[in-house]
Amino acid sequence: MFNNKTILVTGGTGTFGKAFVKIILKNFKPKKIIVFSRDELKQYEMSQEFSEIKYPNIRYFIGDVRDVDRLNIALRDVNFVIHAAAMKHVNIAEYNPTECISTNIDGARNLITSCINNNVEKLIALSTDKAVNPINLYGATKLASDKLFIAANNLTGKLKTKFSIVRYGNVLNSRGSVVPLFHKYINENKKFLPITDTEMTRFLIKIEDGVNFVFQSLKYMKGGEIFIPKLPSVNIVDLANAIAPNLQKKIIGIRPGEKIHEYLCTNDDSKYTYNFRDFYLISPSIRISNKNIKYNIINNKKGRLVKNNFDYNSKSNNTFLKGEKLLKFLMD
Repeated sequence: MFNNKTILVTGGTGTFGKAFVKIILKNFKPKKIIVFSRDELKQYEMSQEFSEIKYPNIRYFIGDVRDVDRLNIALRDVNFVIHAAAMKHVNIAEYNPTECISTNIDGARNLITSCINNNVEKLIALSTDKAVNPINLYGATKLASDKLFIAANNLTGKLKTKFSIVRYGNVLNSRGSVVPLFHKYINENKKFLPITDTEMTRFLIKIEDGVNFVFQSLKYMKGGEIFIPKLPSVNIVDLANAIAPNLQKKIIGIRPGEKIHEYLCTNDDSKYTYNFRDFYLISPSIRISNKNIKYNIINNKKGRLVKNNFDYNSKSNNTFLKGEKLLKFLMD
């Protein structure tokens, strides 16, 4: 579906954006890939790896999702948009709330407007487990962003534009995640690894799996749904022991706005949630006007509605990584 198509990636110089570009160039023949971001240095560094000389169908576009006029220019003749731009560090967002709101909420609204103005075919927005029952500002802004994109399907009228969400957990080795932090402590010959809470659990996903899940969701999306991959969980102590078994672990306490366990789907969503083989799908709680959409059928496969009060969280997850399985996951 990507051959001879134009794809724009917001936040395209981030961990997801670079992996997305690498995988799509390897497996497809897009007409054009537009890397949209506001960081000039990161765009320069990325262009050294994916140069416009070697890859003549790649473009680097300086811009900010806060600037709707710039988005309107960038989205001309674009078929698909992957929205990965966000202010996402929990602690920084707590101390700079208006900046987080401007990027994550106002940026989403600007992107919706520009996609509709340019008759973009499909947009997938990347969400986060922190948007589920949020207790920090970052999660609250991503929840608001998710709601904006879902409701945007009622603004398109007879246009073909569709908006959907992909939501998953912590990306292994991404900037700001715990694994690079642990390796930093090891490389600096620290005497301990910091542990926030011994009970803490997290969902984990490899960046390649995240990108491929976005590909799949973009292919199957009908507009308004939230796609959630089925992921393994890990206990933070098990993760630290797998990375540095001989290093002391020091309890430092959780940070402001941090959860002990994380949710990708709550029991409040259970009446809208369908279970497929490799993923869950949360259909919109609002009516998508003038569209008779069967969210329970994907690729000719029928999903079943989950039981009442079902939730999907990192503590009660059926799949936990420990011992050799965890080591293999980290090293593959």
